[in-house]
Amino acid sequence: MEPAANLTKRVDAKLVQAASEPAQQSVRSVKRALSLVNAIADGGGEASLTELSIRTGLHVSTCHHLLKTLVECGFAAQVPGRKRYMLGTRFIQLGHACLSSDLPRRAQPHIDAISAATGETVHLAALQGNAIVTVAIREARHAIRVDAGVVGKVEAPHATSIGKAILAWLPENEIKRVLASGMTRLTEQTITGLPDLLEGLRHVRREGFALDMEEFIPGVICIGAPIRDKTGAVIGALSASMPKMRANEAHITMTRTEILSATRALSEDYGASVDTTAAHYSSTATTN
Repeated sequence: MEPAANLTKRVDAKLVQAASEPAQQSVRSVKRALSLVNAIADGGGEASLTELSIRTGLHVSTCHHLLKTLVECGFAAQVPGRKRYMLGTRFIQLGHACLSSDLPRRAQPHIDAISAATGETVHLAALQGNAIVTVAIREARHAIRVDAGVVGKVEAPHATSIGKAILAWLPENEIKRVLASGMTRLTEQTITGLPDLLEGLRHVRREGFALDMEEFIPGVICIGAPIRDKTGAVIGALSASMPKMRANEAHITMTRTEILSATRALSEDYGASVDTTAAHYSSTATTN
């Protein structure tokens, strides 16, 4: 008869093996799903089910089940009108999130320079999915200063210079998604109609910067400008806010110059150029 100690060891070993099998299966499924994502990317951004099966060495039915999950989670999508798959918009959102985590580090010297030159409150915001999020703040050095607010989602991008600096370069359908919660009136100057806002954003594109003339907080003036990546897409923005009492023409001009200088340098740091910016706007304008 087998000793009790040996029997216990064998039972424990089987229990450990049984418990580890689901985990191993989960890891295998993740690796297979990622192999499909890589296969789509390596195929130029889209591929058929058969092509994906050949490239990954997975059975067609396995590919189909994994792709169904990837589609549900936004990591893949079917090409409209064709039996092919492409990468999903979730990767765009993740890309923005990666950039926004790197943005504060790269932007810090520029935030410091704007603060030193103007003495005003400086904000850095990034586009994360369908939201514009403040990711860094430097409070003003003056005794009388603008409330710096908090890091987090910009609740009224239609009424802020930093929000409008980003919105101006998005396709109209994306602008509507960002403003899905509405355009709340915050002051007598707040723009609350989409047609009026779109007209204002055209001016932002033409001038290269956005203004908030007491649209968010009474008595507060803000100047913001966009930060772009190598494709010309806007990934964030910098702004400076000042009380109306200091917003004379000379101070506004100097602050605008500092903001534009910083955003231009940051954009170049991300590989942007005049040509890519123009090309990006040309392509997004056609979707409006």
